[in-house]
Amino acid sequence: MTKGRTRRESDPPLSGTAIQAAEHEAAKQRLLDLAEAERTRVDMPTPTEAVPVGRRGGRKGR
Repeated sequence: MTKGRTRRESDPPLSGTAIQAAEHEAAKQRLLDLAEAERTRVDMPTPTEAVPVGRRGGRKGR
């Protein structure tokens, strides 16, 4: 699925520079979309694991 405008027959032919700029913009948008998908939201709590504590108050396995 692509975002943005599709080319029509009535559009003038694109130059090499215009094609390169369009490809650069598409790649930039893909990276931004990927970063947004992988981002950890601040208002979402992250799961934590319980840390086992020994009798003297220290962590086990040290």
